Amino acid sequence: MSTDKSAEFDLFIVGGGINGCGIARDAVGRGFSVALCEKKDLACGTSSGSTKLVHGGLRYLEHYEFRLVREALSEREVLWKMAPHIIWPLRFVLPHHSGLRPSWFLRLGLFIYDHIGGRKQLPPTKTLNLKTDQVGDPLKGQFVKGFEYSDCWVDDARLVVLNAMDAKAKGARIETRTECVDVRRENGIWQITTKDLATGEQKVTTAKLLINASGPWVDRFLNTSLGDNSAKNVRLVQGSHIVVPKMFDHDRCYIFQNEDDRIIFAIPYEQDYTLIGTTDHDFEGELDNIGISDFEIGYLCDAASEYFNKPVTREDVVWTYSGVRPLYDDGASKAQEATRDYVLRQDGKSDEAQLLNVFGGKITTYRRLAESMMEKIEAILGKKAAAWTESSTLPGGDFAENAFESLVNEISLKYSFLEQKTVLRLARSYGTNASVILENCSEMKDLGQDFGAGLFEKEVLYLIENEWAKAADDIVWRRSKLGIRMTKDQIAALDKWMSEKTA
Repeated sequence: MSTDKSAEFDLFIVGGGINGCGIARDAVGRGFSVALCEKKDLACGTSSGSTKLVHGGLRYLEHYEFRLVREALSEREVLWKMAPHIIWPLRFVLPHHSGLRPSWFLRLGLFIYDHIGGRKQLPPTKTLNLKTDQVGDPLKGQFVKGFEYSDCWVDDARLVVLNAMDAKAKGARIETRTECVDVRRENGIWQITTKDLATGEQKVTTAKLLINASGPWVDRFLNTSLGDNSAKNVRLVQGSHIVVPKMFDHDRCYIFQNEDDRIIFAIPYEQDYTLIGTTDHDFEGELDNIGISDFEIGYLCDAASEYFNKPVTREDVVWTYSGVRPLYDDGASKAQEATRDYVLRQDGKSDEAQLLNVFGGKITTYRRLAESMMEKIEAILGKKAAAWTESSTLPGGDFAENAFESLVNEISLKYSFLEQKTVLRLARSYGTNASVILENCSEMKDLGQDFGAGLFEKEVLYLIENEWAKAADDIVWRRSKLGIRMTKDQIAALDKWMSEKTA
C-alpha cells in the first residue's frame, strides 16, 4: 500500500477515552507521530462511568471467556506498578447465598481466578466465617460463609488523563473540545477536518492512518463520517451506579450475587461513602444524554438490601452516575452475556489509506489492547519498534507500589499546614506530582482562592495548565470527585472563575 510521506502525522485518533489515549501513548512512545481529538472532555463518556476496578472479571468465567480473564488478571499488577497512586489492591468478600450458586462452584471459580493470571503480589482467596469475622457484621444473619479474594481499584478518569499527559509529554498533539467533522481519503492519506467547539474554527490535518476509538459513538462515526449506514458493530449496554453514605467501617468490598444471575459490588468510596453497582441493560436512548433510570435505582437498592442488615433506600442516594459500554455485538441474548473482549478491525482497500476501528474492550485491558493495535499499525506503516509500556510508569507514579504511605508522610512533613485528608487526596490523585501543585507554598494563603471541599486555586490552575480542565465539571466529577462534597453554588462559582481565567 502506498502512502504520501508528506502527511503531518502517522496516526490520527478520534476519541479521548481510555483506548484512544492508551493507543496514543503507546504509539508516540515508539516514535510514531500522533494527533488525537476528543469532542468533549477526556474520559467524559464510558471511561469515567465504570465501577472503577482493575479486575479479571470473576463472572466472565461462567461465559468461558478464559482468554479475556487471563489477560485481565495478568494486567492487575502491571497497572498497579505503573500508577500506584491511582491504582491499589482491594479485598472482595463474596458471601455464599444458599439459594444461588453452590459453595463448591464459587470456590472452584476462585481457584481458577487465583491461578490463571500470574498473580505474584496480590494475596490469594481465603474462606471466611461471616459469624466471627467483622465483614459479616453489616450482613444479614443468613449469610454464614464467604470467600475473600483480590482485585484492584482504579480512578478511571484519572487513568485516562495520565495516559494523555504522558502522550503529550512524548510529543503527541492532544486536543479536547474538538470534534472530528469530516474525514476523506486523498492520494493515500487521510484529510481530517476538525472543529474547535469553543471558537468554531475548523482546520484540516493529514495522517497516514485513522483510528476510530470513539467508544459508544464508534458506529455513529462510521455512519456520519464514512457513510457506512449499515454499521452495527457494538451493542450499547448501560451500567449505572449509586453512591450512598458509608454502609460499613472496614476497608473490604462486597460482591453480591443476584437472582437474575447478575452481580453487584458494594465498595468503600471517597472515605465517607459506599459505591453500589452496576446495572446491565441494553441502551437505546441518546448518547449525549445518559442518566440512571428510576428502575435502575430501585434495582440497586433492592439488590443491596438483600444482603445488608440496614436496607438501602432511594432516600439514601447522594449521587448517581451512568455509562454506556460499547460491547462488541456477538449476538448474545442477554446484555450481561455479551462479550467484554475487544475486537480490532482494519478497513480499506489495499491502495488507499487505512482505518482501524476499536470495538469493545474494558479499562483493565486497555494497555494490552493498545499493544495489539500497535501490531496492526506497524504492519500497515512498515515501521517496527519495541513494546515498552509494561515496565513504564504514568505521571506521578514513580514510586514503589507499596510505598504510598511513605509518600503521604513525605508530603505531610513538607507541607505541615495542610489537613491530613487534603494530603491524602493530593497524594492519591497526583502521586509525586503533588509537589508540583504545592511548589512555593509554605502556608494556607499560598494556595490561593478556596473553592470549597479542600479545592484551592493552585490545584485548579495546575489542572487547567496540565490536564485539559476547561470547566468545573471536568474538575469536580472527573479529575476528582469533590462534587459530592461541594454545593451547587460552589461549583457554579468555580465554573465562573474558570471561564474568566481561560477566556
